[in-house]
Amino acid sequence: MKRSVAVSVNEEKLSAIEMYLEQKNTTLAAELDKYVDQLYQKNVPQNVRDFIDMMSSKKPSAKRGKPSPAESEKQSER
Repeated sequence: MKRSVAVSVNEEKLSAIEMYLEQKNTTLAAELDKYVDQLYQKNVPQNVRDFIDMMSSKKPSAKRGKPSPAESEKQSER
């Protein structure tokens, strides 16, 4: 799951950044993604990164909603 982060930036500076990044065929979002990855690598311990990678590589199991009437009967018989 991804979350958004809002950052306030001076409008003129933002325009200049976007203009020069466009000349380099990239975007602010792409550069920020790279920087966030760098911050993550630098600040989060390796064992925590390994754990997060392991957990995110697991396929999510089907969400369990309300049990069907047949399932409710089986559980009540136990």
